[in-house]
Amino acid sequence: MGVEPKQLHVVFFPFMAHGHMIPTLDIARMFVAHEGVKTTIITTPRNAPTFTKAIEKTIKSGASSINIELFNFPAQEAGLPEGCENLEQALGPGTMDKFFKAAAMLRNQLEQFLEKTRPNCLVADMFFTWSTDSAAKFNIPRLVFHGHSFFALCALEIIRVYEPYNNVSTDMEPFILPLLPHEIELTRSQLAPDLWKYKESEYKKRNFAIKESELKCFGVIVNSFYELEPEYADFYRQKLGRRAWHIGPVSLYNRNIEEKIQRGKQVSIDEHECLKWLNSKKFNSVIYICFGSTIHMIPPQLQEIAMGLEASGKDFIWVVKNDDDLGGFEDRIKGKGLIIRGWAPQILILEHDAVGAFMTHCGWNSTLEAISNGVPMITWPMFAEQFYNEKFVTQILRIGVPVGAKRYTTAPSLEDVVNQHDIEKALREIMEGNTADGRRYRAKEFKKLARKALEEGGSSSSDLSALINELRCLST
Repeated sequence: MGVEPKQLHVVFFPFMAHGHMIPTLDIARMFVAHEGVKTTIITTPRNAPTFTKAIEKTIKSGASSINIELFNFPAQEAGLPEGCENLEQALGPGTMDKFFKAAAMLRNQLEQFLEKTRPNCLVADMFFTWSTDSAAKFNIPRLVFHGHSFFALCALEIIRVYEPYNNVSTDMEPFILPLLPHEIELTRSQLAPDLWKYKESEYKKRNFAIKESELKCFGVIVNSFYELEPEYADFYRQKLGRRAWHIGPVSLYNRNIEEKIQRGKQVSIDEHECLKWLNSKKFNSVIYICFGSTIHMIPPQLQEIAMGLEASGKDFIWVVKNDDDLGGFEDRIKGKGLIIRGWAPQILILEHDAVGAFMTHCGWNSTLEAISNGVPMITWPMFAEQFYNEKFVTQILRIGVPVGAKRYTTAPSLEDVVNQHDIEKALREIMEGNTADGRRYRAKEFKKLARKALEEGGSSSSDLSALINELRCLST
């Protein structure tokens, strides 16, 4: 008989935002698929349903190797309204810094939990920079999870260290990111204003702490696969000196319809109705439009999108917020378009053969989900690292068309509105002609590579196994 592997306990501590929590749950499930691994996910009471409903069946049967630990979120102590426990509730001016302040107050609860449970590893979100020191108090290795691509991680560090935005005199003048394997240009308008306008800012301090913690911690988990960005995986490890394991695309670990539907919030449409509508459409004929959970389009922008869609004549699924007013648009496009208000079963939609393109805000989760399903993209970045992801998709992978967004913003205004003609042009360009066929072919090739990476012996499967083995060795 073979010796059973030593039980490994890995604790996950995601930031309280759906774009961070959803991939963390996927990763936890990937870890427990390995023999002798149990996991705990730390969250807050109002964020718990994101995790509990996805693992409900295994919890009820008593067979779950994923436990949920609840921390009290000190919203009021940080000056936030009671019940504000998710970043999506704290995007207003001045509110975000209070949310980060509240998140930092979780430190004592984390240290008490680590002292009591003594896990073998802590996987903490990039925003919990202090967790490396907290884990070190109990000789526990800490891994960082950013939720970024290798390319974005490299670009962020190059910008932090070399500050190339100081080499230009206007916000729209392009500058080159030095040292990277490809020639990538950005403008100051595509970066957070707090990064380049001021010598000191909370944003800069947070950015610096995030990057420093990469060097101090045990290593970095990356939701990507080697074949997608080999030059940047190598650059990050060899030139920037980070220890990193690529284990993605983690969304592909959701294999059955139930798992795909239960990712994130409660879906706002019956999956059978959604699939029935898609089944009625031709191959590669539908454009899926979704801008993530944190972006709120202003009414004039919604109208421009509606007019651009109508003028293009394309079939589409458009995910909007519950309170978005589309005028009489919904009545005019019945049959041609499907409007989903709230949360959509995104993976189910992207993997359907009828979907030929995805208009996206370029959050990395959505971007990688499109890549994993072979879907070309219309890129519409707004903030965070989304402008880097746009460069990666359009210039390096060459599977995307930019809509023309030019300015980093967490609160869109009239000057940021992309007009209907540019939207229609991008819709046509992504769907029509020889260049569209070339993009689609490349996207389908990346889909094959993504799936191969997670197969036994594939690059991501092997990296995850190597990481788990290394953690076992540390704990003996």
